[in-house]
Amino acid sequence: MKKFIPILLFLFLTSLTEISAQSFNVIVNEANDAETISQSELADIFMKEKESWNDGSNIIAIDQKANSDIRRIFSAQILGESVGAIRSHWQQAAFSGSASAPVELSNEQQIIAFVKANPGAIGYISSTTEISGVKVLNID
Repeated sequence: MKKFIPILLFLFLTSLTEISAQSFNVIVNEANDAETISQSELADIFMKEKESWNDGSNIIAIDQKANSDIRRIFSAQILGESVGAIRSHWQQAAFSGSASAPVELSNEQQIIAFVKANPGAIGYISSTTEISGVKVLNID
């Protein structure tokens, strides 16, 4: 058993490095007045507990596809849950008629285009993705 501890430790540390290297940017339409957003406000938006911006306009949250690494990281870091747990939450909410999940788009170019075309939209993309026509929010 003691032989496996260094191996497990190495694998754990390697996975932490991978997660931190694959960070994300939160993007909004350029017309949005926001410059920063807190993690809790971001979680509230993506869990649809906050549905309008400070100016009263509706928020449209855009999710990555379920098997995206960036979605996995976003879900863990911001929502504090796995993608599976979040999907289960939305399935139950849809079944009860209380709410529906955020819009899910297939790729980051679609997310950027949607956010660019919709003033109330908010999404997240890989920090390595080229961004044009949208604004990146700083996360407090």
